[in-house]
Amino acid sequence: MYQYIGNCDKVYRASMKTRGITKETMRRVQTAVIGAGFMGRVHSDAIRRIPNVDLVAVAAVTEAEAAAFGESIGISRTTGDYRTLLADPGIDAIHVCTPNALHFPVAKAALEAGKAVLCEKPLTLSVAEARELVELAAAKNLANCVNHNLRYYPVVQQIRRMIEAGELGDVLIVQGTYSQDWLLYDTDWNWRIDSKANGALRAMGDIGSHWMDMIQHVTGLKITSLCADLQAFHKTRKQPKVAVQTFAGKTLTPDDYVEVPIDTEDYGAVLLRLGDRARGAFTVSQMSAGCKNRFSVEIFGTKCGVGWNQERPDELWIGNRNSPNQVILKDPSLLLPKAAAYADLPGGHGEGYDDTHKQVFKRFYKRVADAGAEVEYPTFVEGMQGMEKLEKVLESSQLRA
Repeated sequence: MYQYIGNCDKVYRASMKTRGITKETMRRVQTAVIGAGFMGRVHSDAIRRIPNVDLVAVAAVTEAEAAAFGESIGISRTTGDYRTLLADPGIDAIHVCTPNALHFPVAKAALEAGKAVLCEKPLTLSVAEARELVELAAAKNLANCVNHNLRYYPVVQQIRRMIEAGELGDVLIVQGTYSQDWLLYDTDWNWRIDSKANGALRAMGDIGSHWMDMIQHVTGLKITSLCADLQAFHKTRKQPKVAVQTFAGKTLTPDDYVEVPIDTEDYGAVLLRLGDRARGAFTVSQMSAGCKNRFSVEIFGTKCGVGWNQERPDELWIGNRNSPNQVILKDPSLLLPKAAAYADLPGGHGEGYDDTHKQVFKRFYKRVADAGAEVEYPTFVEGMQGMEKLEKVLESSQLRA
């Protein structure tokens, strides 16, 4: 909880003290990012907001790509071989921001080299791979995190704390969607479309993993069974002959494409059971026109309901049976105390996607610097549990059962 006192530096120092961080307790940590795409840039920006962490190097698939990425973000140490960074004893931690198929080998090599690892989701391509990482991280006693950053919007944390406090009563119904439109056209392309780089599940693996993690995190209940239906609307797509970045607009001509068959889904729907009593359903889509990043959840209990939409991240809808509904805006002075701890700005100052990464990284690096610090972030164990759900989604859809 913060008050404006007319001096930003004083506010910053006061907030650091509130979180138990002082010059005396902070150990400086050196870290590196592996992957030079959209998520590599997001991670690099967020790392620089953590006061005791230095981003010292980046790696990409080629020396040229790494050098260009490093120049764009002001990092001079770059490499086309990530293993040179793992061999450096001065580097404490690694961020894995590669295509999904490389998550396992890169994270495994980093753990074997004694590095703490923060990996993008989904953690691996299989439960078996995820389990191996869990066991290796435990054996090495290294901090490990899967980047389910979307948990860390302040309003999402408010929902979690409201449920913990019993304000919703018993959870009965959960529903929602994670809908985007960036792959609507058959000329839209990204490495995620290719199962060799992405894995068998695309929309479910990329954004469905977030939805399932979120609903379990905020309700405190586990998904116990599910039934899924997946669909690829574009049976073929036009792959550009040149590389394109995630979410980037394209102005290519017909001669710039080659047509390829598609084996990953554009859309998925899941019926689920949550805990012993609750029931629900959600959809994921990367072809829903007008939905740029519409991650929405609705949770209804025996006392009231709540709803949240990532496209309006500071708003929380509260539905009541016998009194007017409410829409409240993020204001840490009005949130429950444990939720307010995830807001670093006062009311009226929006906190969005970039800030969720900062909240995860802040907690992860507290653990990297101090092995006795509380684990307040999603670990590889939760990444493995997420892979278990994704494998069941694929199995259900394939068996139509």
